[in-house]
Amino acid sequence: MQYDIIVVGAGHAGIEAALAGARLGKKTLLITMLVEQIGAASCNPAIGGLAKGHLVKEVDALGGEMGLCTDETGIQFRVLNASKGAAVQGTRAQIDMDGYREYMRKVCHETPNLDIYQDEVSELIVENDEVLGVKTRLGEEFLAKKTILTVGTFMRGLVHIGENTYSAGRAWELPSTTLSLQLKELGLNVGRLKTGTPSRLDGNSIDFSVMETHGGDIKPTPFSFRTDKKSFNPTQYPCYVTYTNLNTHDIISANFHRAPIYTGQIEGLGPRYCPSIEDKVKRFSERDRHQVFLEPQTAKCTEYYINGMSSSLPIEVQKKMIASVKGLENARIIRYGYAIEYDYVDPTELKHTLETKKIKNLYHAGQINATTGYEEAAAQGLMASINAVLSIDKKEPFILRRDEAYIGVLIDDLVTKGTHEPYRMFTSRAEYRLLLREENADIRLSEYGYNFGLLSKDAYEKMLNKKKTLEDAVEFMANIWITSKKETLELLESIEEEKINDKVLLIDLIGRNSMTIEKLDVLVPSLKELDEYLKEQVLIEAKYYRYIQKQQKQIEKMKKMLKLKIPENFSYKGLPGLSTEVIEKLEKNRPATLYNASLISGITPAALDIIHLNMNLPTKNS
Repeated sequence: MQYDIIVVGAGHAGIEAALAGARLGKKTLLITMLVEQIGAASCNPAIGGLAKGHLVKEVDALGGEMGLCTDETGIQFRVLNASKGAAVQGTRAQIDMDGYREYMRKVCHETPNLDIYQDEVSELIVENDEVLGVKTRLGEEFLAKKTILTVGTFMRGLVHIGENTYSAGRAWELPSTTLSLQLKELGLNVGRLKTGTPSRLDGNSIDFSVMETHGGDIKPTPFSFRTDKKSFNPTQYPCYVTYTNLNTHDIISANFHRAPIYTGQIEGLGPRYCPSIEDKVKRFSERDRHQVFLEPQTAKCTEYYINGMSSSLPIEVQKKMIASVKGLENARIIRYGYAIEYDYVDPTELKHTLETKKIKNLYHAGQINATTGYEEAAAQGLMASINAVLSIDKKEPFILRRDEAYIGVLIDDLVTKGTHEPYRMFTSRAEYRLLLREENADIRLSEYGYNFGLLSKDAYEKMLNKKKTLEDAVEFMANIWITSKKETLELLESIEEEKINDKVLLIDLIGRNSMTIEKLDVLVPSLKELDEYLKEQVLIEAKYYRYIQKQQKQIEKMKKMLKLKIPENFSYKGLPGLSTEVIEKLEKNRPATLYNASLISGITPAALDIIHLNMNLPTKNS
């Protein structure tokens, strides 16, 4: 059977890829090991978080589904880092894992142009370094113009629980046994990584009375810009916090010799920023306790996820260490924690479109690219599908710059720098994070989503109204001078604001950290009729106004620099600051412009600066 796009795998990357392809008018096939597991949250029952929340909102602004599903199935919403600046805040939601899966499965089934098929893809159909389709374990053959692999941890997945191992893509689910071997034969650089998950506990066996209670925000923030904020009022369920102790650590330490990550049983590297409890105890031996979050997996609160106690220790050790934690003395384990090893493909094998360089019409998205997290996966799936559609239509590719989106940072990091451990998004990775805030993702990216046909006209016009309101407010405040006359000083004193000694621009006054919505109403009466959400955005725009101006100048400078042509006889050899590997790549590819150089894997912004500085200097060949 002939399709435009085949998507292999129905996790978070696969769903966004399949939905985008179908919604853009392409006949799309989604192949999954188990239809019941479409949209399964394999690990933690949560969406978003620091930097990850940015990705979800960017996916939403482009017309993706993750934000809408989270708003519909979320059971607790919190803004992390709420006391800090907007640039480093992150929205996070606990989700009803069953509800999330059911929602996504329903959406996939009801989307026109999208077919769903349950089977294992055992082989790619390849001719002359070009993918023509797939073959399945049951003997089916499907042809397509483009194929997107979103296989998660399934490629030669191997589960570890103590000395016990078994092949699986997730606990007790069949792995993909042949696909990664074929990718290796095709010349792609295939490596091995690992991740893990904690035990799940029976909620009725936990003593929550001795734990700290963590509830959601009083005014919850939805993920999707398309969700009506005024009527958004989900039922919220608490999480609970307890701690490990020295007894817990002694139990774990006494069994290091049985931990697969230390015995050599596991080959792949795990996520450095989300270590197992045994790794935390070993690496931070000076600490006498570690925080543990008990998170409900569904609204029924029958099962709890032990965030902070991921483990692959033997089951008898897991029993003892969990029972040693305050409140978990009588906890019944429903599912044991485990580690899983799986194959991935070096992301430097990809173009910025997420198409592989060596094999035409083959795209990779999600954990196959060495990333970790539902949010990173969803972003890649959406981008891979958009680019597959654009390629079919013979249109220019869609590549987000680092100054446009966290998605741009994510993909650029992967394809230029690569990674030897599971990649996780952080705000610190984005050099233009003051521009790339959660609340302005719609302003940054909705035009793309609308022009592609993934975002409705209503959603787009809603963004345009918000954008104009904020632009008008900023322009007004940036052109009004406030002087230190008596009336002004009295007004400032009346709202408990520090006085001014000289004239200042209104926008700098509103940009103070002490400014509130109530004070804004007093100082700028013309904005009083705006709703509370927009007033908050005005305060944020004012606070970052000066910083944004500075970053915009840096971005314009970078854009101009990237357009510069590199002299044909330019020699990279001997340039101080460039590694031998970078020099070899540049000499081999001979990029025509600095922009072309930026697209070569391993060429960082720092390397571009070095080339730029030396372009007008005499070279050995001149």
